[in-house]
Amino acid sequence: MPVYEYKAFNEAGQSKTGICDADTAREARERLRRDKFHVVALKQVKQAEEGSRFSVGAFFKRKKRTGELAMVTRQFATLLESGIPMAEALRALTEQIHARGLETTFRNIREKITGGASLAEALGHYPAYFDDLYVNMVKAGEAAGNVDLVLKRLSEYLLKQNQLRNKVGAALMYPMVMVGVGVTVVSVLMAFVVPKIVELVKARGEDLPLPTQILIFSSSFLRSYWYLLVLAAIALSAAFGAVRRTPGGRLAVDRFLLGMPIFGDLFTKQAVSRFATTFSTLLASGVTVLECLLIVKNVVNNAVIANVLDDVHDRIMEGADISTPIKNSKVFPPAVGYMVSVGEQSGQLEEILSRLAATYDEEIDIAVQKMTAVLEPVLILSMAVVVAFIVISILLPMLQLSNI
Repeated sequence: MPVYEYKAFNEAGQSKTGICDADTAREARERLRRDKFHVVALKQVKQAEEGSRFSVGAFFKRKKRTGELAMVTRQFATLLESGIPMAEALRALTEQIHARGLETTFRNIREKITGGASLAEALGHYPAYFDDLYVNMVKAGEAAGNVDLVLKRLSEYLLKQNQLRNKVGAALMYPMVMVGVGVTVVSVLMAFVVPKIVELVKARGEDLPLPTQILIFSSSFLRSYWYLLVLAAIALSAAFGAVRRTPGGRLAVDRFLLGMPIFGDLFTKQAVSRFATTFSTLLASGVTVLECLLIVKNVVNNAVIANVLDDVHDRIMEGADISTPIKNSKVFPPAVGYMVSVGEQSGQLEEILSRLAATYDEEIDIAVQKMTAVLEPVLILSMAVVVAFIVISILLPMLQLSNI
């Protein structure tokens, strides 16, 4: 059923915007009039997300709305747990959602369910919001008759992943801000302050020391060809993106990230935590091990670990266990392989993975603190060296003149 976005005034003259579903625009207007709204604008909402599984825009939208989707999923689970029929629960849910796109999506999901589709089938039409993990967990919940419980697990999982992403993002933001501030300060000095001081020095007509000559050349280049630096940065970013979109390029980049001296430990722990959390959540929801591995490899967001999980999947198909290829991969820390082995032998793989995820969440906090403790003095020292070079380059010719 089409969905329309409207702008209207109520009886008190207050402006209101929202969306409503109806077969035609005329029916939508009549429905709003019955609710005592005076419609001033009405347009149909385009469903761009449906079927756009691999679009870049869909990826960023899904990433941006993870927190809100987690809250909506939790509300959905609570409504179902209260015994409300699914179609009615979805109707109540759409009245509580603030994000326009998400509200429209749930309205369409309700229409598909009313038309006879299952919840998992309806969710599968909107991969911009609901990935394979979400859809497969709901499918397993429908088969087991515990959709409300699965939705609760999903909401907890989404919230946890959002917190993990924010934690790592905040850790990386600090050095990026420091570098940005440093580059800005040095650029301002080189472009505006240094040229004025250098003019006074050059007016003396003396031979300039080598550091001063380097400073003058750098300042002149920055003022005259700054746009080349911007273009070079854009070109390098585009080239990096193009390389990372290829299978071989992404594998090389991810292997480099995991091997970095300071950041590699953090990236590894983040990937292991996501692996353990996702695997445990899927197993608890009734998804088979083979399906879990196929889903998890797309969630870890690292091609190196995804290749290991592919190998684990193939080995299981041949009759092997899960832990052996993980131990032999030399990508996962040794403790992960041994804990998975214990979980397999005891029949408590789900619980072991959950404990493993909790352990690595704590280790991520420690890794973030260590990284910050190392980067802060390094960045401060680097900025001090650059500023000291600028000061020395300006003072050297002045000292020469004072000696004369």
